[in-house]
Amino acid sequence: MGTPVNIIVGSHVWVEDPEEAWIDGQVLKITGKDVEVQTTKGKKVVANLSKIYPKDMEEPAGGVDDMTKLSYLHEPGVLRNLKTRYELNEIYTYTGNILIAINPFQRLPHIYDAHMMQQYKGAPFGELSPHVFAVADVAYRAMVNEGKSNSILVSGESGAGKTETTKMLMRYLAFLGGRTATEGRTVEQQVLESNPVLEAFGNAKTVRNNNSSRFGKFVEIQFDKQGRISGAAIRTYLLERSRVCQISSPERNYHCFYLLCNAPQEEVERYKLGNPKTFHYLNQSTCFELVGVSDAHDYLATRRAMDIVGISEKDQEAIFRVVAAILHIGNIEFSKGKEVDSSIPKDDQAKFHLKTAAELLMCDPVALEDALCKRIMITPEEVIKRSLDPQSALVSRDGLAKTIYSRLFDWLVDKINSSIGQDPNSKSLIGVLDIYGFESFKSNSFEQFCINFTNEKLQQHFNQHVFKMEQEEYTKEEIDWSYIEFVDNQDVLDLIEKKPGGIIALLDEACMFPKSTHETFANKLYQTFKSHKRFVKPKFSRTDFAIGHYAGEVMYQSDQFLDKNKDYVVPEHQDLLSASNCPFVAGLFPPLPEETSKSSKFSSIGSRFKLQLQQLMDTLNSTEPHYIRCVKPNNLLKPAVFENANIMQQLRCGGVLEAIRISCAGYPTRRPFFEFLNRFGLLAPEFLEGNYDEKVACKKILEKKGLQGFQIGQTKIFLRAGQMAELDARRAEVLSSAAKTIQRRIRTHIARRRFIALREATIVLQSLCRGRLACRVFDSMKKEAAAVKIQKHIRRYDARTAYKRLHVSTLVLQTGLRTMAARKEFRFRKQTKAAIIIQARWRCHKATAYYKRLKRGSIKAQTRWRGRIARRELRKLKMAARETGALKEAKDKLQKTVEDLTWRIQLEKRLRTDLEEAKAQEVTKLQNSLQEMQAKLDEVNASLVKEREAAKKAIEEAPPVVKEKEVLVEDTKKIESLTAEVEGLKTALESEKRRADETERKSKEAQETSEEKQKKLDETEKKVIQLQESLTRLEEKLANLESENQVLRQQAVSIAPNKFLSGRSRSIIQRGADSGHIPGDAKSTLDLHSSSINHRDPLEIEEKPQKSLNEKQQENQELLIRCIAQHLGFAGNRPIAACIIYKCLLQWRSFEVERTSVFDRIIQTIGNAIETQDNNDILAYWLSNASTLLLLLQRTLKASGAAGMAPQRRRSSSATLFGRMTQSFRGTPQGVNLSLINGGVNGGVDTLRQVEAKYPALLFKQQLTAYVEKIYGMIRDNLKKEISPLLGLCIQAPRTSRASLVKGSSRSVANSAAQQALIAHWQGIVKSLGNFLNTLKANHVPPFLVRKVFTQIFSFINVQLFNSLLLRRECCSFSNGEYVKAGLAELEHWCYKATDEYAGSAWDELKHIRQAIGFLVIHQKPKKTLDEISHDLCPVLSIQQLYRISTMYWDDKYGTHSVSSDVISNMRVLMTEDSNNAVSNSFLLDDDSSIPFSVDDLSKSMQQIDISDIEPPPLIRENSGFSFLLPRSD
Repeated sequence: MGTPVNIIVGSHVWVEDPEEAWIDGQVLKITGKDVEVQTTKGKKVVANLSKIYPKDMEEPAGGVDDMTKLSYLHEPGVLRNLKTRYELNEIYTYTGNILIAINPFQRLPHIYDAHMMQQYKGAPFGELSPHVFAVADVAYRAMVNEGKSNSILVSGESGAGKTETTKMLMRYLAFLGGRTATEGRTVEQQVLESNPVLEAFGNAKTVRNNNSSRFGKFVEIQFDKQGRISGAAIRTYLLERSRVCQISSPERNYHCFYLLCNAPQEEVERYKLGNPKTFHYLNQSTCFELVGVSDAHDYLATRRAMDIVGISEKDQEAIFRVVAAILHIGNIEFSKGKEVDSSIPKDDQAKFHLKTAAELLMCDPVALEDALCKRIMITPEEVIKRSLDPQSALVSRDGLAKTIYSRLFDWLVDKINSSIGQDPNSKSLIGVLDIYGFESFKSNSFEQFCINFTNEKLQQHFNQHVFKMEQEEYTKEEIDWSYIEFVDNQDVLDLIEKKPGGIIALLDEACMFPKSTHETFANKLYQTFKSHKRFVKPKFSRTDFAIGHYAGEVMYQSDQFLDKNKDYVVPEHQDLLSASNCPFVAGLFPPLPEETSKSSKFSSIGSRFKLQLQQLMDTLNSTEPHYIRCVKPNNLLKPAVFENANIMQQLRCGGVLEAIRISCAGYPTRRPFFEFLNRFGLLAPEFLEGNYDEKVACKKILEKKGLQGFQIGQTKIFLRAGQMAELDARRAEVLSSAAKTIQRRIRTHIARRRFIALREATIVLQSLCRGRLACRVFDSMKKEAAAVKIQKHIRRYDARTAYKRLHVSTLVLQTGLRTMAARKEFRFRKQTKAAIIIQARWRCHKATAYYKRLKRGSIKAQTRWRGRIARRELRKLKMAARETGALKEAKDKLQKTVEDLTWRIQLEKRLRTDLEEAKAQEVTKLQNSLQEMQAKLDEVNASLVKEREAAKKAIEEAPPVVKEKEVLVEDTKKIESLTAEVEGLKTALESEKRRADETERKSKEAQETSEEKQKKLDETEKKVIQLQESLTRLEEKLANLESENQVLRQQAVSIAPNKFLSGRSRSIIQRGADSGHIPGDAKSTLDLHSSSINHRDPLEIEEKPQKSLNEKQQENQELLIRCIAQHLGFAGNRPIAACIIYKCLLQWRSFEVERTSVFDRIIQTIGNAIETQDNNDILAYWLSNASTLLLLLQRTLKASGAAGMAPQRRRSSSATLFGRMTQSFRGTPQGVNLSLINGGVNGGVDTLRQVEAKYPALLFKQQLTAYVEKIYGMIRDNLKKEISPLLGLCIQAPRTSRASLVKGSSRSVANSAAQQALIAHWQGIVKSLGNFLNTLKANHVPPFLVRKVFTQIFSFINVQLFNSLLLRRECCSFSNGEYVKAGLAELEHWCYKATDEYAGSAWDELKHIRQAIGFLVIHQKPKKTLDEISHDLCPVLSIQQLYRISTMYWDDKYGTHSVSSDVISNMRVLMTEDSNNAVSNSFLLDDDSSIPFSVDDLSKSMQQIDISDIEPPPLIRENSGFSFLLPRSD
């Protein structure tokens, strides 16, 4: 701790603060014992030197997961570490083997899922991040390995998360010890489901917690010898009975009351319940509902949980009937009766509730009223019945309600225990204690007294355990140690429980005297314990008393101590309920034995609780304890709020600070040797340069600095309190001296560099000034000479410019005038021509448009109507497609529909052609009429010109004036008549133009209509094509249904072996024969060697059962099986066994027979061969053979009857659309061979042809597919098993390599050797991959399967490395990132050498670990923005994964920091949004063990196989029965 030697000016320290408990700052001045500190908030504080603590300035940015690793183990250091981790959503932290769990007040499902359980299963304690699963796993492993029982103690104040932590513990223990397959409900299921039941009846909302356990619970989970859960028992302690009758706002009563009030309506009416606000026991508080909680939903969940734990429906109904009766009892009010000090029900409402309660309890209402309002006193002389006043009657009512509820809760616990069952043969158990934490309120009664008494007991047990762990640590490290004293709270326990004279004993004594009151009890306490240092008498109260507990002083109010301590049932209540007609209620109150009822022995809650607590402590002392301390970060129950003072109080109450104090009394600072050298090696660098061992180097450094009292262990160095601070002070001095030396040299260098620069600048300045003066003289002379030359050129320039301007203006004016004239002429001609063209085109367009619109409308209407009819027919076809017979009719109808459509399309084409011809004729007529009109107009114009010329001649030849005037009159009249005629012609022309425009418009509309109809015709053709495809699919479906029918027939045959063909099968074949579609191959299946049977009648054939294979065939099959059982090898890249099997099966026509055993024997041979799962060479050999054989079958077999179901209609011309469709629908003729070979081998089995497969062949294909997938999975899993041990060594570089780097250049050779040793693990994986690839290549496994294997293997590597990286903080370091990056480079090099043919996209499967490692080794992380990280650096990683890596990262090489706090905050915001939108996914990856390919994928990927030149093996080559296997010559 802090001492004057350690704290100097400039030191960073912690100082007490009234608001935040502790605040950091820097020492400004030391005056004697006082220290002036400048805090980080800007204010100056003066504190005593003994009350400040040094601050570790080199602590990791994300804190440490085990607080024993802190350099300074004191209160502010612990608080700072917890706060840092809590801000990063790291809610778990170790203190040695004690787990501190801070309630996050938000759901974090990703850290509790099944994948996380799998990660912690069997992991050494401390290897992964702190977690409640790790504590449970340690307890389970210790129990299994050592055979000793273990216990897990969960403690904390209300709202700290004890209940949720207990649930997680039980979930994990059920995960470890649960049976995978049992009949009925399992023990672990019932244990887990007991939580909702006990929570419903034992939990309530308090001021600090919405689901506070108001009782203590110890769950004993029993295990058998195999480590499986075999039984369980639940013990409960001190149910808070007073809550049933008395609550305060904003608390609630027990959950079950509210659940029942929100039950389904029929149950509410059955129990005559209503709104919770109408019941006295519930409306004392204003809180009736919980935010985000549905009482109706929880009621159903509670009923389901009751089913699982074994509570019958009848008992459940009785339980809730009792709960409802308690609510009705609470509404019974009393008023004064007619007699003195008597009471009666107050009003009709009270009588109603009295009657309802009696009905629910099945007792007499009058008897219930007497039990509440009267008491019977038995004297030797007589029996006296005494009435109670209204106030006493209310007390009696509440007492009855509390007694009933207490008995009901005890019955539930007993029922759960009896239902779960205990294993009498179990010798080991794990106990999970969920106990209430230390409580101190404004008003503390008997419940708080018992709770704090329990915590005192547990604290003593905790202190002893911590001290024991310290001793074990010292013994393990083989260091000298002396007895370390710690504060024992035995004096407090004696004050409470000592006999005689303890508080509980005095309370029992006071309860036995009828006249005792709480005042007399308090006075007795004052007199007895007036000199006890732990007992305090308050000054201003006559009945209160205070006890100094380990966590602080608590003031108790003794008002209700006596009433709450009495543990007896009123005889009237006992008699009433034991006589109930309800067996359940009577069972809650069994009749007391006569000697017990007559005995006057007193029983109290305190004594009974003390006895239970002693039994609990005996159980805990017989087990190996594990501690979980739950902490509530704030009283607001909100996430991301950390109240320092509140946390410190809880750590004090939980005994964590006491454990730290015990550690500080010994050796609080424990550092591994390499960490100590990393930090303090600079104090004595000479020891690092020499060839000293780490242990010796550490010892010499400490001896050099004159430290005493330290200890050197086997792996760590142990420092006494204050020595770490002293070493840091010495280290700070060395660093300060080095910094001053560096500053002095830097300043000298900067000053000299500044002087040299100044001198050089002066010389340069002088040169510039002299040159400037010479330049000025030269400039003046040059300007004078240039002025004359400039004037001359300017004058010449002005004259020439004026001339050019005049010349250009003239040219521009001439050009413009000529251009205007030319453009005017051109415009006139262009307009005239354009007008003529526009008129012609417009009239043509109008006529065409009208025609097209008319045609398009017709086609559209027809197409829509036909489409509607076609869709209706298509739906009918789909409905009918489910039956095989209906498919034929559907196909015929579809063909008729296609014919109709084709006919209609041709009709529409003819209509379109007629319309186009009519349009062309109409346009021709219009053009002719227009030409005629134009000709008439030309004639009129010509006659007009002639008339004018004649008039002119007449005028010229006229002699006198008088005659001239007459001629003028005649010409004028003629001109007027001509003019009128011209006007008439113009009018006619205009009307003809309008008609032409109208015709052109109609033509345009017709053209548009025609275009629309053309589009619809195209769409109709597309629909026809689609119908063709649909018909093809229906054809295929029909074939599949036929094959399924064949399978059903075969199954029917297997059920009734005496009947070869059932009636249904015969009817199907009969239908096929009637339609003429029985294939010839099907007939030959009855006798493989009979040629004459093909000429028999089909009905005669089907009535005869299929003959068995002859003896020769059986011998051939036996020889084939013996042959393929041997390793036949490969011919090129083709497996001989697969080719031989295929040729034989094809030659024997085994695919077409109804019954054969050859397929089963082949499958059995393969199964026997792969029984040895560890031999990859054998597995690869059979994977190659099975996949090749499956490929041949895939490309050969087709479902039986598929070809025969094709329609056999014929048309005269196949050139039509319907003809082409029907050709595509017809099956392949049997004479056509579908060859898969390259080359010409005609006939025989060397040509792969499609055959119609029967049920055995199809079943064989399915079995072969299953074996391909099975062998593939076995090979993949073998490789996973081989590399799994190496992966654990590849994720983290051993620490020895880091420690060796500290010791300077003298170890360079050793470092290179260490690096070689480190990379050996990765080289081991590469070697395994290489050997595996060579095995697959040697057996010619298809490259497609090889790629799939390595893709999944690399995905497995990615998952294992990435998950380990996120779960272990020591792996998220800079040096470890470099180590893994080097290993990934080895894998990349292997992928490059393996080529894409075999490696494929395997390297891409490592994207998660590659990007994560890239993030670890990148520099300047604080400068990176969230967008750069999530989109550029790590686009594959989710926000949860990036957040996890960013918060766990630490640089053990250069001391750099992770990303900035702003980026962390933005990540947290995004994570919160994701959790609000949907259930947050786990940040861990899942390994995909599925089969990543299908038979079609395999078939498409493999090349064609030539089986013609395969040489048969010697075993069957000389056999005449296999002569067909010999290669044939052309």
